[in-house]
Formats: sequence, structure tokens, C-alpha cells
Amino acid sequence: MTEFRGTTIVAVARGGRVAVAGDGQVTMGNVILKGTAKKIRRLHDGHVIAGFAGSTADAFTLFEKFEAKLSEFRGNLRRAAVELAKDWRTDRVLRRLEALMVVTDGKGLMLLSGTGDVVEPDDGVLGIGSGGSFALAAARALLLHSDLPAGEIAREAVRIASEICVFTNGNVVSEEIEAS
Repeated sequence: MTEFRGTTIVAVARGGRVAVAGDGQVTMGNVILKGTAKKIRRLHDGHVIAGFAGSTADAFTLFEKFEAKLSEFRGNLRRAAVELAKDWRTDRVLRRLEALMVVTDGKGLMLLSGTGDVVEPDDGVLGIGSGGSFALAAARALLLHSDLPAGEIAREAVRIASEICVFTNGNVVSEEIEAS
């Protein structure tokens, strides 16, 4: 059975803000099923933003699990991320989930994976999904060669990726959070 997929997410930190942007395309194999999916969620009473790339059914499970970890560890992003990654890697059911997540509370920015990775970027930029490397490259170039704020960079990076990656569309949704 072919799985439903969600694709491109990019996160950009600049000027005390972090923006997470994603496209709206969901595919099954080589067929576009939906163009307006929302792959970014605010969690923990709006204090955390999470973006997701991978199988859409897995997204709902991981958003719920991460929300529970944030509650358990009173909003401590790093601790919740490490504990989710640990469960994701070792739990018999969770380890079958095919996905990557980008999470931020405005201070920290991390990539989470089912292999137990919790990675904080050196340059404040992350890109995941099939168009993630295109969006990452675009965001890094815009950071170096413009004065655009984080939100505009993130949205433009996904738009640029949508012109290159067939699994990414230009229907961009973004969320921003300020470092508190």
C-alpha cells in the first residue's frame, strides 16, 4: 500500500524570532491528494511550534506524543524532545513511524527523528522533507544576502523549493514565535 506523504518544512531563526514554514501538498505515490494540508502546529498553549514531514497518519501520533512530553516536562523543549526521541527509537510501535519533526519554543530549535536524533543547527536553519534541502539552501542564502525577517525568509524558502521539488507546492503556511 502506498503511503500518504507530507513534504517540505523549513525553520529559520533571526532577530530573536523563529519562523517555521511548510507547504500544503500531500501525495500518495506520484498523485497529489491535497494541496492545503497544515503541517505546522502550535503546541503547549501556543508556546511551541512543531513542523512535520513524513507520513500524515504518523504526524498526528507524533504531535500528540510530543504535546504529552511537553506537558510532562512543563514546557522544557530540550527534555521533551530527548524523551520523545528516546521513546520513538525504542518503542515497538513508535519506531515504525516514518517522519521527521522540527520543534521550537523561540529559544531552542531542534530536528527530531525516529532514529533518536535530536539535532540543534549551528546556523539557526533547518529543512526537512523531500524539498527540505532546497528550502534549507534558499533560507541560508537569504540569511546571508538579505535583511529579511525570519518569517519572510522561511516562506520564500518554501516557495523556492516548490519551484524545484515536485512533492512541494507553493501553498505556504507559517508560524512565528518570539524568544521569551
